[in-house]
Amino acid sequence: MTESTESMRVSVLRAVEDVVVERRPVPEPGPHEVLVRVSAVGTCGSDTHYYERGRVGEFVVREPLVLGHEASGTIVARGSEVTGREPGTRVSLEPGVPCLACHECRSGRYNLCPEVRFFATPPVDGAFSEYVTLHEQFVYPVPDELSDEAAALIEPLSVAVWACRKARISPGARVLVTGAGPVGLLAAQTARAFGAAEIVVTDVVDHRLRTAEELTGCTAVNVRHSSLAEFGYEPDVLLECSGNPTAAAEAVRTVGRAGRVVFVGMGGDELPLPLSHVQTREIEVTGTFRYANTWPTAIALAASGSVELDRLVTHRFGLDGVPEALTASARDETVVKAVVHPQE
Repeated sequence: MTESTESMRVSVLRAVEDVVVERRPVPEPGPHEVLVRVSAVGTCGSDTHYYERGRVGEFVVREPLVLGHEASGTIVARGSEVTGREPGTRVSLEPGVPCLACHECRSGRYNLCPEVRFFATPPVDGAFSEYVTLHEQFVYPVPDELSDEAAALIEPLSVAVWACRKARISPGARVLVTGAGPVGLLAAQTARAFGAAEIVVTDVVDHRLRTAEELTGCTAVNVRHSSLAEFGYEPDVLLECSGNPTAAAEAVRTVGRAGRVVFVGMGGDELPLPLSHVQTREIEVTGTFRYANTWPTAIALAASGSVELDRLVTHRFGLDGVPEALTASARDETVVKAVVHPQE
């Protein structure tokens, strides 16, 4: 392939709610990079926030940006120094490349690297594109039993794996998952795979709660109709995936003594924390930011069938349909995960 003479189609966010498909040159892989023909890209809430608001927290879109960071594809070319990634290999992409030299990276916390270049986080372009380049250490071969869509969803599954590790979920744990969106559904499945004995999942959408029951055998609670306090469940671990400050605060109050609370969902910048409940029960409270060293575990969980990924995909779009993909859940409550196929 002569990348410099070929062009590709790319979906570009030019301004709030302004996405167009453009032609750009196919990128040349650097010495330690591979060129990947993108097969599938999952849509994430952060992509939708950028599309609708032009920002996610402190990250602001100031120039045209390619969205999409949940990606899979096939290696088609490699840089001069790459030896372990053969063209033709199907891969899942870990979308953040850290500096590998700072204190956080050297301590194994590369997800906290201040210099990380993360797909679809301004000013770094993402994967709603026919081709992308990525450092060889952050592309992972996937087995044949994983579909292209499942390989793309290793990224949100990694979010769930990281959250369950932070929560130290072990066999016999009682777990509460608030929010039955894609990450909540994956967190519940991962908690089950990690050995949780009891799982309760809450949401306000019956369709998502039914999906949670089918995937995990959990107890589903619609908190639109009844409160958690009335339900009377006291978990060891809370995985807060809703991003809703009110739901989060109510859920924290249910956690038992020496329990752990992990904030996974991104919602409001602040929430009212029931401090007395946290202090008198010595509850650990922490947040999560992306993941580190999760891809091998996530791939193994998906390949073994311990976590079901294909069931989450409910809607599919080609590259011209990115705006519809990003807004699908607002139009249809049956949407769980919309996936974009850039080659279509």
